[in-house]
Amino acid sequence: MILVIDALNRDRFQSVIDDMFQLRARVFQDRMGWDVTVEDGREFDIFDNLDPVYLVALDDSYNVIGCNRMLQTTGPHMLTDVFQDILMGEPPLRSATVWENTRFCIDTDRLKQPGSTRSVSATACELMAGIAEYAYESGISDVISVVDPAMDRILKRCDNAPHGYLGQTVQMGKTKALAALSDITEERIARIRNFAGITGNIFADEDEVADALAARSTDDTMSPDLRDYCDEQIAAATTEHEKRAAVALRAALAQTIRSSSDIRATPQ
Repeated sequence: MILVIDALNRDRFQSVIDDMFQLRARVFQDRMGWDVTVEDGREFDIFDNLDPVYLVALDDSYNVIGCNRMLQTTGPHMLTDVFQDILMGEPPLRSATVWENTRFCIDTDRLKQPGSTRSVSATACELMAGIAEYAYESGISDVISVVDPAMDRILKRCDNAPHGYLGQTVQMGKTKALAALSDITEERIARIRNFAGITGNIFADEDEVADALAARSTDDTMSPDLRDYCDEQIAAATTEHEKRAAVALRAALAQTIRSSSDIRATPQ
């Protein structure tokens, strides 16, 4: 599922954002060796201060398994302000209907763990579909992505090939970078979905996620058996209604246990 986080709801999902920054540090610094700034195990840059939109992929237990960042090009953005060498002297890209997509990454370590119900490729495709669908519904006509050649090949393999490129491929630190331009159309969305076999709504319900995170924050008050039971009920849900009911049950149980603990702790 894809959770959309923006300036309007980011206060509800600070724990998700924190996990996302930690994932970015593991991927871009530790695995890929990019020259990025990491503090306290979290990768964060000046563009995260500009109220971007984050699309975060979550597994069935609401763990972060992928993410990306989208930013309007009418203000500062990476292609114009960091990777300007790609443009080879061309004017800065500025358009209200063209957004920039960066920091796309997948938690391959978590997804390859025993018991994982999600694959790396399925998660990547769902995130790509989320980007295209969010952009389409938001009136965005094109998305520009600063990628390395490996990511460019992945886009093509997933039937999500860019329809053009800006500037040229240049060396950026330990890797090369290029600016891929993708038109946002119903046809592109259909291609990604057909390639990955995606059906139905892929976007998470905000309230459901918030309730689940609140319940998880009090999981230390629940017995392991009760925790496992709740997790099993959520994982076994076959419809959105069943899943919401299982999540609500977990939240209610956690709240009941927490309230009971508060009463016992209150001086009589």
